[in-house]
Amino acid sequence: MKTLVINGASHQVDAPDDMPLLWVLRDILGMTGTKYGCGIAQCGACTVHLGDEAVRACQTTMDMIENQPITTIEGAPANAIGAKVQAAWLEKEVVQCGYCQSGQIMSAIALLSANPKPTDADIDDAMSGNICRCGTYVRIREAIHAAASA
Repeated sequence: MKTLVINGASHQVDAPDDMPLLWVLRDILGMTGTKYGCGIAQCGACTVHLGDEAVRACQTTMDMIENQPITTIEGAPANAIGAKVQAAWLEKEVVQCGYCQSGQIMSAIALLSANPKPTDADIDDAMSGNICRCGTYVRIREAIHAAASA
């Protein structure tokens, strides 16, 4: 049994050390906001925060967590930057199908936490690991700039 602190709440989880965090979140804890995309950490749909770092939950296993707090899309609004990012996403109408958006938002929060006034190049670099099949990259960049100036 391992205790995970997710979005500020403690959860007792009985899972093997090699189980990906994604399956713990979705299948054991029922937190389905974090999406399965590719399973090989290439698309970014499963992005969560482990401590202050954006990580891919599909490749982050239970033995890698080491008592660090986890933040998922469900906990994003509790963070001031997360609330700004989510508001900007709505304002700029970023979402089309929405499947990648929880990962996009979590990556944007990590970017703005580290760099409150990013340039277009900073945004492109930080968001390059998140794929949007609908191609809303221009609106994503606009939303990140809007959140940065909010």
